[in-house]
Amino acid sequence: MKLYFTLLLLFTCMFCSAQQPDTLFLKDLLQSNPELFSGILKHPTQNEIQILYTQINRDKNNIPHFKSYSYHLNTNHYFYPASTVKLPTAIFALEKLNELGIKGLNARSIMITDSAFAGQTKVKTDTSSANGLPSIENYIKKILLVSDNDAFNRLYEFVGRAEINLKLKKYQLNNTRIIGRLAVNDAGESTQHTNPIDFFNGDKLIYHKTSQYDSMEYPMHLDNMTQGKGYLDKNDKLIMQPFDFTQKNVYTIVDQQAVLKRLLFPEVFPKEQRYNLTPANYRFIYRYMSTFPTENIKPTYSKPEYYPAYCKFLFYGGDSTATIDPNIRIFNKVGDSYGYNIDNAYIVDFKNKVEFMITAVVQSNEDGIYNDNKYEYATVCLPFLKNLGRILYHYEVQRPKAHLPDLAKYKFDYQQNK
Repeated sequence: MKLYFTLLLLFTCMFCSAQQPDTLFLKDLLQSNPELFSGILKHPTQNEIQILYTQINRDKNNIPHFKSYSYHLNTNHYFYPASTVKLPTAIFALEKLNELGIKGLNARSIMITDSAFAGQTKVKTDTSSANGLPSIENYIKKILLVSDNDAFNRLYEFVGRAEINLKLKKYQLNNTRIIGRLAVNDAGESTQHTNPIDFFNGDKLIYHKTSQYDSMEYPMHLDNMTQGKGYLDKNDKLIMQPFDFTQKNVYTIVDQQAVLKRLLFPEVFPKEQRYNLTPANYRFIYRYMSTFPTENIKPTYSKPEYYPAYCKFLFYGGDSTATIDPNIRIFNKVGDSYGYNIDNAYIVDFKNKVEFMITAVVQSNEDGIYNDNKYEYATVCLPFLKNLGRILYHYEVQRPKAHLPDLAKYKFDYQQNK
């Protein structure tokens, strides 16, 4: 009952005071629930929380209109985006296929990756796919289902570093850069070189992408790009100096939600500002963003290593024991690394006609040492994201709406994945 009256009071105040800054709503919400959030609110850095919550109000024609609320949002304060960079890269990979316009070349074409620079690796098979061969389609499935790092690296190599960053600028994602592979110690000149790749239909070569070199630099000078008091190097030697993020990917909360909004609601953007995706591309991404790993066959993800809430941080807290609500689907992309947990999500309840967006980051690294795998994900970060998602969901269930949304475009028969 306390939660109900807190939410009702916040809702009433928000509408009684038209001049109330949007930055106050989430602050009041967190402070009004100390049993859930007091630990983080009392922490000296508030665990580097940034939140962007967006309400969606449909008009009589089902066109969405957005109103956003923020907490500690700061595009100049760095956080490591981890795997969240995989979503725009997957979108750009499908765009590239469409823009090449080569007859017979599509997301299911066999993709054989070669090597042409030190540290690059070849890929000729993919045992997780139905035919045992790599493809753009299967790589994107693995990214959306379980955030596979190798799958991202292959798409990074296909699109190319220069094209990825040109696309970011094209879509006004001016506070983002994607400049390296993940989880392979990619650094320095190796990030600038991408592999040659051949695409086949059967035995027939239909497209050869040459190796590429990106000579551009993408400098960004943000606060918080050196952190902590020490780190373990690649040889597990403790180096007692701050960890340096200045040559790593950048992807702000604002840009993350902008990518998701353009993906989920292309109809609100002018045609020239929409992604170059086909209706089938959109449906493919929506389906696998919202599929639980254990619902899918090829690639197959089984318990106990994988479970329904594996990549669902908001609302479920990535909990292996979570009870899944059959009416709720979460279209999202998470990231977790260096003590940061991030989730960029569109949450839908088909039964109650609820939809909203949340993008949030939280960090905990109490010992100040990086690369030691001692982060408080389970005790600090994931519970925070779970509670945040749930309290906003309960608020949305109660929030009056002039027109209930038609959510049919986001509904799938997930049994077909099997």
